[in-house]
Parts: sequence; structure tokens; C-alpha cells
Amino acid sequence: MNMLRNPKLVAVAVIVLLAVGVAGGAIGNEVGGGFLGSPVAHIQLAAESVLAKPLVSDMPFVGDFNLTNTMISAWAAILVLGVISYLGTRRMLVVPGQFQGAIEVVIEGFLDLAESVAGPEHGRRFFPLVMTIFLFIVTANWMGILPGFGTIGRFEPAEELIEHARHGDEEADLSQIQLQVFEGGGGLAVLPFGSVDNVMTAEEYEHTTVEEGKHVGLLVPFFRSANTDLNTPLAIALVAMFMIHFWGLRILGAFSHIGKFLNFKEGPIGLFVGILEAVSELSRVISFTFRLFGNIFAGEVLLIVMAFLVPLVGLVPFLGLELFVGLIQAFIFAMLTLVFAATAAISHEAEGH
Repeated sequence: MNMLRNPKLVAVAVIVLLAVGVAGGAIGNEVGGGFLGSPVAHIQLAAESVLAKPLVSDMPFVGDFNLTNTMISAWAAILVLGVISYLGTRRMLVVPGQFQGAIEVVIEGFLDLAESVAGPEHGRRFFPLVMTIFLFIVTANWMGILPGFGTIGRFEPAEELIEHARHGDEEADLSQIQLQVFEGGGGLAVLPFGSVDNVMTAEEYEHTTVEEGKHVGLLVPFFRSANTDLNTPLAIALVAMFMIHFWGLRILGAFSHIGKFLNFKEGPIGLFVGILEAVSELSRVISFTFRLFGNIFAGEVLLIVMAFLVPLVGLVPFLGLELFVGLIQAFIFAMLTLVFAATAAISHEAEGH
């Protein structure tokens, strides 16, 4: 505490840690350092299966089903929200405690926001979905920067990777497959400090004898941020757009809602405008999906690169940035859902008025 009260000591400590991080990472490795670094983590767009292929094929009733790391993270986020909900509501008090009060502040704030955008009646109707989307996305995003996400998982040996690469293509370019050299034994594989250069291609692996006690392959993490899998934002977007049009049909009626997109009353121009509006509805799904996926996946890649270049303090400012981006992306997704739902509940006649 005394050190924190002295700005000069804090500045010196930060400079020292930064210097150690630079010297110990990939940058320092070029000049004989790299004592804290390890190879850059494998980056892949698609979610990885946490179960080995032979294990999956031997399991009954599974077939081609893959248990992916993003799927586990999504379930974990749901579990966390369920536990928080239970703890916050099991003993409801007229004068709430700190935990119950914090939950009530968040819920009441969003409810007031929903009512101000869509009106008291429609706002309360849209609120459960909007609040659920916000809470799930922000929880999944924030959990993605916890220790263990992307760093703990199963070891996928080089033989398995090469077999997958050559599946149906014997002429696969193995020189493009980057592998990492792990150390350890007894089912434990680790990347030790100072192992920045412990990498090789699959082609080199086939012509190299690996030292005893070392294993070549890749880490398949057990946990990966749910929204870095394109399927998760797409699923949320589809649910949001389905409910938006469901509410539009229920509030306005089938003819009035569909008439926004198939408008024969105003002639060819009205019909053309309606078709454009229908196309814009489809584009919203794409916009929803790639906005969330792109921001969260890019943030994960940024953290991986910074951990590779500048271990320790190099990550700290970007962790704070990811907390902010995760919150903002969840808020944007939820608010756009609310605004689109409010728009869907208004007829063309009311818009003109």
C-alpha cells in the first residue's frame, strides 16, 4: 500500500516489469533473451473438438457429434448466470443487501431503458429477451479472458494433425502446418519458459527424430470464448430476429406486418421498397453475427500476440480493453435487438403519422 502511494516507485516498477517483459518475450528472443516466452498459440477460426477422434468414434450414441471448447464455454456461462440468479433471489428482502441490490440496479436500469425506447407495454414484453442476450454475451465475453482459457487443454499429437491434413489429400502441403514442441511425460505436456523457438513444421517433423521426453503437436484448449465461434453469434442473431418478427406478427397482425415487405398498395415503387426492406432484415442477421464475432475474435488474437511479444505487463492494458469491448458489444447487440423489436411493432401508417 505504501508503494502505491508513491507515484515514482510505481512508475519505476512498471518500467522494470515492462523491460523484463520485452526482454523475456519474442522481441527479446531476437537478441538472446526470450527467457519468459513460449511459441505463439495456435490460432484457428473454427472451434476445436476437445475429444480425440478415436475416443469420439468409440462412444455410443455420439456419431459425428463434436464437443467443442466454445460449446463448453457457453454452457459454463449459462451455469454462472444460473448460480448468480439463484444466489441473488433465494432470499429476497424488502431492504436488499449488497448482492441483491446490485442485481436489482442492473435489471431496473435495463427495464427503464427498454420502456423508454419501446414504451411501457412493449418494453416489458421485449425486456426478458433483451436482458438475456446482454447477460449471456457479456458473461461469455468476460469469461474468455480468465486464466485457463486458451492455455489448458488436451495435447493433439503431430500424427493426428498430419492424418487430418492428408484426409482425402495425400499431396497436402505439410510445410504450412506449424507444430509446437512440448516437454513432459505421463500425459502432461507443457510449454516451458524460454521455448519461443520450440516450433517446427509437419514436414520437418516427418524427417526429424524427436528427443526423448519431448512431444510434437498442438494444444487444443478445453475453454475458448464462446463468441469466438461464428456459430454462437449466429444462433443469438437468429433467435433475436425470429422473436422480432414474431412480435411484429403478434402486435400488428399478419397482414399488416407482412405488408411492410410485400406492399402492393403503393404500386411498383412501394413493392420495390418493401423488397429492399426484406433484404435489410436478412442483412441484420449478418451484421449482428459478424460484428460480435469479429470484435471478440480479434480481441482474442490481440491477447495471444501480446502475450507472445511482451509477457507479463504487456497484457495488462489489453485485458482492460477486452473487458470494455466485451461490455460494449453485449450492450450494442441487446440495444439493437430492442430497437428493431420496437420498430417491428409500429405499422407503416403509424410511421407515416
